Amino acid sequence: MMTTLRERLLGTVAASDAIEGSSLGVAVTTDHKSGSGLPSSASRASNGPARRHADAMATLDSRPRTIVPRRPELEPLGPIEQLKVDLHRRLVEQLDLEALENLKDTALVTAQIRDAVAEFLRTEGTPLTHGEREDVIEQIVYEVTGLGPIEPFFRDMTISDILVNGPRDVYIERYGRLTRVPIAFRNDAHLRAIIDRIVSRVGRRVDESSPMVDARLPDGSRVNAIIPPLAIDGPILSIRRFGADMTMASLVDIGSLTQEMVDFLTACVQSRLNIMISGGTGSGKTTLLNALSAYIPSTERVVTIEDAAELRLQQEHVCRLETRPPNAEGRGQVVARDLVRNALRMRPDRIIVGEVRGEEALDMLQAMNTGHEGSLTTIHANSPRDALARVETMIQFASTSLPLRAIREQIASSLELVVQIARMADGTRRIVSISEIAGMEGDVITMQELFRFRRQGITQSGEVVGSFEATGVRPLAIERLHIAGVDLPDDLFVPE
Repeated sequence: MMTTLRERLLGTVAASDAIEGSSLGVAVTTDHKSGSGLPSSASRASNGPARRHADAMATLDSRPRTIVPRRPELEPLGPIEQLKVDLHRRLVEQLDLEALENLKDTALVTAQIRDAVAEFLRTEGTPLTHGEREDVIEQIVYEVTGLGPIEPFFRDMTISDILVNGPRDVYIERYGRLTRVPIAFRNDAHLRAIIDRIVSRVGRRVDESSPMVDARLPDGSRVNAIIPPLAIDGPILSIRRFGADMTMASLVDIGSLTQEMVDFLTACVQSRLNIMISGGTGSGKTTLLNALSAYIPSTERVVTIEDAAELRLQQEHVCRLETRPPNAEGRGQVVARDLVRNALRMRPDRIIVGEVRGEEALDMLQAMNTGHEGSLTTIHANSPRDALARVETMIQFASTSLPLRAIREQIASSLELVVQIARMADGTRRIVSISEIAGMEGDVITMQELFRFRRQGITQSGEVVGSFEATGVRPLAIERLHIAGVDLPDDLFVPE
């Protein structure tokens, strides 16, 4: 359920109110000199050794105990932070939040809130400089309409990851480098309020019974949150950004691959080859998949299946499906395998699975084998061979009765190309291998590498040095490309 503007403000104010009722508590234990459960004189006389043990324990128990101060969970607010909390309350009390909620223009809502806060500040007795006044106004606008303290980083398009490790530790990744930034949430409750706002927008929840959640932001950014008791040091929030309008040409410009590799991959997409993109976390699999989708003909119907909708395909005729976690009663879960089966009834020309990670692998391969050629998917693996091994394992999850040879034959007949992408030590992303599945030899799936990135070393500044090269192997699918009307030059696969 979408949160209203009033709920956003009330949630943030409630997080702030958690501070006011807190105090520095002490761990005080009662002195067990009386009523402590000591044995009576009759029982002591009759128990012998047991009596002596009980007397010794009673002596230990009756000693005065040290009063140990307990670490405060919440720190008192400074004057500026307290001013923000007070302004939040006044906004809730005086603004017509329902009318603001009906406004679709975010800029207009922001202007209305900014004007109201500025008016409140003029009546406050707290002396503020012009810079402090603007900072207070900006922070309250971020609290109401955005992501609180991390909203400025979210608006910076050069930042790819925002990582919040509790209310005091915030890191960002810019150009492949992690950096700690000097911002903080007020407390755990403040961070929880921001997490609740994010996940509630997409109809999901996070609480002690379901302390982990995957969600997305309106721009498609991926969000993961985990809270105590699973997160020991406080709530953890991870936001993965995706490059806006990243094309194959822009990937060539930043050195992720060469133009020859682009020509071959676009020809494979246009000729409806089934492609699997493999790589580690943060290597750029989704970015590459989005860029490749630009070469799917506009006349085709595409169905996408994801755990958290993050694909931004550059097509008009796209049906987007998303899995659903179970509700509070443990019912209503819809997994990717259910969506793959349902997609087969939606008359798709191509099926794109955002990431294959479980039993849906079997249904996906069967779809590729039954008239839905040209499908795309991604998988977490360190090499093309590891990617095929992972698919084997996933199929065994779905059907343990299938013999291994049958599983491998299914993989070899369904997939045609495995693209391996990796994140280098200097933070750059490069396609390190393009391999073609050639078929079966005995019980082994055979593959041949067509392009690769040959790493040569690292400079003193930490930059990875290497070059892309063709292996000289002519792909078996070249005839299929020709039949589809795509002709590639003969020297495309010749090493320089």
